[in-house]
Amino acid sequence: MDLKWLEDFISLAETHSFSRSAELRHVTQPAFSRRIRSLESWLGVDLIDRTAYPTRLTPAGELFHGQALEIIAQLNHARALLRGQQSAPPDTLNIAVPHNLALTFFPKWLTEVKRGCGEFSTRLTAGNVHDAVMALESGSCDVLLCYHHPHQPVLLDPARYDMLALGEETLRPYARRTASGQPAFSLPGSPQHPIPFLAYAAGAYLERMVALMVANGEEILHLTPCYETDMAEGLKSMVLEGHGLAFLPDSAVCGEVERGQLAVAGDARWQLNMEIRLYREHRSSKPLVNMLWQHLRESTVRRRRP
Repeated sequence: MDLKWLEDFISLAETHSFSRSAELRHVTQPAFSRRIRSLESWLGVDLIDRTAYPTRLTPAGELFHGQALEIIAQLNHARALLRGQQSAPPDTLNIAVPHNLALTFFPKWLTEVKRGCGEFSTRLTAGNVHDAVMALESGSCDVLLCYHHPHQPVLLDPARYDMLALGEETLRPYARRTASGQPAFSLPGSPQHPIPFLAYAAGAYLERMVALMVANGEEILHLTPCYETDMAEGLKSMVLEGHGLAFLPDSAVCGEVERGQLAVAGDARWQLNMEIRLYREHRSSKPLVNMLWQHLRESTVRRRRP
């Protein structure tokens, strides 16, 4: 038995797609399929109904899904004990957040929350979106903060998890601002003068959002990829040095735009809105989580009132 097999299976149960899960797990689809087969062989049962589309679990797979989540949770708890990091006190909020939101949205959001709820300590785990979702499903965190888009949804069972929409984030092209106030590069570029493109690494959530925007665009973009990374902050640093154009969340660059360092490098055709969502497991046993959820739900209702 390999722990990766369990994580692969949980991912497949979430996405219902071998190709999508292989991408999220950073392996080729044939390798991912072999690992699922290895797990089935070790268990001696078929977990996946391969005659259905989209992919679905067999009755044995449905039963094992809950067991797999529990196994991962127990291993994480054991690791925490061995590292001297036993469960956090009741007044500590364990939150899983993708890297980009951890550096941009989260600090200001936490300030607003504490203004209404009072002081409490937090333990933040930053990673990619898939790892953050896995942390919630395995019980390693109290709440999950993440992006959501209809074409790239977070697949969490609404019967098991509560959700609150906290706001929106816009993804746009940015380039360094020149002395004349114009962006150094601007979409769509041309065949004669393609734009140096600073990209997200394959498999990153924002990389898929950029790919969706480009695929649905009304015009062909002329780009020459010259750099890639998982992190929006890494791309921003490269844009500030004038190395090219990148699609960045507004929250990551608001200060640089105000200071006149960066400029939007394309019109409204090249922007995409994402929802920022917060998830928790239904009926949390932690008073802090319930108090926080009640406060946020009431705040959301007040914002929606005319």
